Amino acid sequence: MNNSDTPDHAPGSDPGTQAFFTLHHDLPRQGPGSDATTRRLLEMAGPLPEHPRVLDAGCGPGRSTLLLAEEAGAHVTAVDLHQPYLDGLAAEAARRGLSDQVTVVNCSMDRLPVPDHSFDVIWAEGSVYTIGFDVALRAWRRLLAPDGVLVVTEIEWTVPSPAAPARAYWDAAYPLRTHAANTDAAQAAGYRLRAHWPLPESDWWDEYYTPLTQRMDRADAQRPGMPQALAAHRTEINMRREHGSDYDYAAYLLHPHDTTENGTMTTWTACPEAADDISAIRDILLAAFPTAQEADIVDALRADPQAWIDGLSMVTATPDGIRLGYALLTRCHVDGVPALALAPCAVLPSAQRTGAGSAAIRAALDAARTMGENLVLVLGHADYYPRFGFTPASRFGIQAPFEAPDEAMMAMALDDTRPVPTGTIHYPAAFGV
Repeated sequence: MNNSDTPDHAPGSDPGTQAFFTLHHDLPRQGPGSDATTRRLLEMAGPLPEHPRVLDAGCGPGRSTLLLAEEAGAHVTAVDLHQPYLDGLAAEAARRGLSDQVTVVNCSMDRLPVPDHSFDVIWAEGSVYTIGFDVALRAWRRLLAPDGVLVVTEIEWTVPSPAAPARAYWDAAYPLRTHAANTDAAQAAGYRLRAHWPLPESDWWDEYYTPLTQRMDRADAQRPGMPQALAAHRTEINMRREHGSDYDYAAYLLHPHDTTENGTMTTWTACPEAADDISAIRDILLAAFPTAQEADIVDALRADPQAWIDGLSMVTATPDGIRLGYALLTRCHVDGVPALALAPCAVLPSAQRTGAGSAAIRAALDAARTMGENLVLVLGHADYYPRFGFTPASRFGIQAPFEAPDEAMMAMALDDTRPVPTGTIHYPAAFGV
């Protein structure tokens, strides 16, 4: 995606990648942002320790790294996979007398080999898209001190129904979610939201799109890979001009959800069901739905060895054992090829909008991915399930065995490098379809 951020993936020698870095070389910024915004977020993140330990994830040339070192007295570990950025940052840190405060590390920002709780602050301005918001939240959770803060900016929809060109562009480049969906994802990953702040429009143009456009006007269009790079950037910039009101960059300030302000435990965990969870799961389902149908379906699925898969029935619970949420994946088929059906999913009414239900779903999907499963199908609310990566099943050439709204019958490939079958879904007998 040649959009607005520093790539965290190591650049290769292909002409397109080299053209991209040529266009971005020595720009004031590699994505939307400004020093004023960095300072605003730093102020919002405080109070911090006298010399906070900071991870600048996907640091790029290090504009934020240097500001955090100079103005917050931070010891910054700056991580990126583009060595020229790191070399330039190290040189500039030395020039400013900050070498003892800035450590550059060439590695993927979700695989940093450091102990748990190594950082008071994790900072990610305009870089999280390279690994994805959810992956980043999970990877960084262990690195953050119990009273630490995660400051991350993410692109998101600002309207419930974006214009079709904007939707098509971002669906292909980096599927966006709403603020509500991102907040839910953060809660499910073990964080509580402290602040949410959309970046000003000037952050898109003053130090990024305007200098980038000037660089593009001077670029050698005959250079290998440059025509494609120029076309991709022009498409992105024109999309912002024409449909910029539909999406924005927003900053999230997140704290670990282990404790509240007074230190009281408030977190929960998601685990595969055990024998003593079965009655509690039924109680969750009975509380969440108007009839016993869903609870009876789960009981029937549990008794069906062709449908049930141990380890894919997930329940969320508080530290004292109160079960809150539930999600189930069972075996189904698409024209004879094995797949998974996500249903039912439920949460106690008293725990709605806490992320407990989403945590169960994400845990089930993660477990399925670990088992080597791929295709997952769900019939559900079109405003809810896309936050997990689901899209209309029709895009895969998959249809339900009954009448269903196209936007409600959804599918997701857990490994997008593997082929996905096409055809009609065949559900276990317990579903009665």
